[in-house]
Amino acid sequence: MPLFKVAIVGAGPAGYFAAQALQNQQNEDRTFAIDLIERLPTPWGLVRSGVAPDHPKIKTVSKVFEKIAADPNFRLFANVEIGSEISVAQLKEKYDAVVIATGSHLGKSLGIPGEELPGSLSAADFVPWYNSHPDYVDVKVPLDCDTAVVIGAGNVAMDVARMLALEPSELDPTDTADHAIDAFKASAVRDVYISARRGPEHAAFTSPELRELPKLEHTNVVINKEDIDAAIVRAGAEPEKEVKSNLDAMLLIAESQKSEHERTMRFLFQHTPKQILGTDRVEGVVYSTPNGDVTIKCGLVITAIGYQAAGIDGVPYENGKVVNTDGRVNENLYVVGWAKRGPSGVIGTNKSDAAAVVELMISDLKTPKAAGDISQLLTHQVVVDQSAWQKINEAEVAAGEPKGKPRVKSVKRDELLKLGLS
Repeated sequence: MPLFKVAIVGAGPAGYFAAQALQNQQNEDRTFAIDLIERLPTPWGLVRSGVAPDHPKIKTVSKVFEKIAADPNFRLFANVEIGSEISVAQLKEKYDAVVIATGSHLGKSLGIPGEELPGSLSAADFVPWYNSHPDYVDVKVPLDCDTAVVIGAGNVAMDVARMLALEPSELDPTDTADHAIDAFKASAVRDVYISARRGPEHAAFTSPELRELPKLEHTNVVINKEDIDAAIVRAGAEPEKEVKSNLDAMLLIAESQKSEHERTMRFLFQHTPKQILGTDRVEGVVYSTPNGDVTIKCGLVITAIGYQAAGIDGVPYENGKVVNTDGRVNENLYVVGWAKRGPSGVIGTNKSDAAAVVELMISDLKTPKAAGDISQLLTHQVVVDQSAWQKINEAEVAAGEPKGKPRVKSVKRDELLKLGLS
C-alpha cells in the first residue's frame, strides 16, 4: 500500500482539518504519514490564542484536534519555524506534498493620519496579548483612559469591544492571561465605542455573537434604534437570511437597552474614520458621517478591520494571501484556510475548505518519493512533539483547576519548553 508523506505548516484549525481530511481519504490504495509543523511551542492556533476567553464552548473543537493527533501516522513538530530554520524548498524535496496552513495574523492598517500614535493598536496585537501568546506578552495597552474606540464591524471587533467593556471579574473563571486580567481590573475604561464604516445591514457580525450581548450582566449595550429602522428599510422586503438575523438581533438590543451600569458598549454606524487625534498619545478619532464630521474623544483605539498572511520565503504572496488556484500553489505545494482565502468564515469553514484542497492534492499524487522527512533537517532545534505538548497541556489544565479555570496558560517560550521537555 503506497504511503505518501505530507507536511502541514501551521498547527491551527486549518492545519488540523487538513490532516483530518487526509486521514479520511485513506483507503486500500493509499495511506498518509502526516507531519504537522508549528512555529510556536504550542499547537491549536487561534483556538488557543484568538478565540475570546469568555467563549469557552468554541474552544472545545480542540478535542477534535486531539483525536486527529492520536493517529499513529501523525507527528507534531512544534517550536520549529519554516522559512528561517528550514526552507519550504527543503520540505518540498522530502515530502510528496506540502500544505501551507499558517493563517493570517498581521492586522491591516487604516492608512489614516495618527495611526502610529501610542494608544493606537491592532486587534492582531491586542487579542493575542490577552490570550497569552508568547510573542505578545509585552504589548502596551493603555487602559488609563475612560473611553476606548474599536474600529471594525466583524466578530473580532465585537470580541475586542466586549473584553474592554466587561466587568473584569467575569474573566476570573476563564483562561484569559493573568497579566491581562490584572490590567483590566486596573482599567479606567468605562465607555467603549464600536464603529462601522457602513450601515447595520452590511455589518459582518454574526447573529449568535450579537444575541450574547444583552446577557452581559454589568454592561449597558446601546444601539440607536433609528439606525436599525433605516437599515431594515434599506435591506428591502426580502433581505438575505444572515442580514435579517443580524438586524433582528440588533433591533432587540435597540429596543431593550440597559442604562443602570457604569460600563457601556455603544455601536456607531456609518462612521468612517478620517484621523486619529493626539500629540504624544491618542486623544480622539475624527469620523466622517452622513451628517458631517464628528469627533469621539478617547485614549485608546483598536482597529479590527481584517488580517493578512505573513510571508514565508519560497511561497508567493499577493494582497495578504498565498497566490493559489483552488488551493494549488505550484508543484506539490498547497494552501488551506485563511492563508488561502483570506480571513473569512468561522472555525468550521476550514473543514470543508481543507477537504476540497486535499481532494485536489490526491488527484495530483503519483508515486511516493521516499525521500526522508523533516527529522533529517532538525540539527539544533528544540522540538516539542505530541507527547511534550500533552505534558504542557496537562500542566496548564492542572494549574487551572484550583482556580476554577479551564487552564492557566504559560506565556513564555522557555516556560513552555520546560513544562514539555522536563
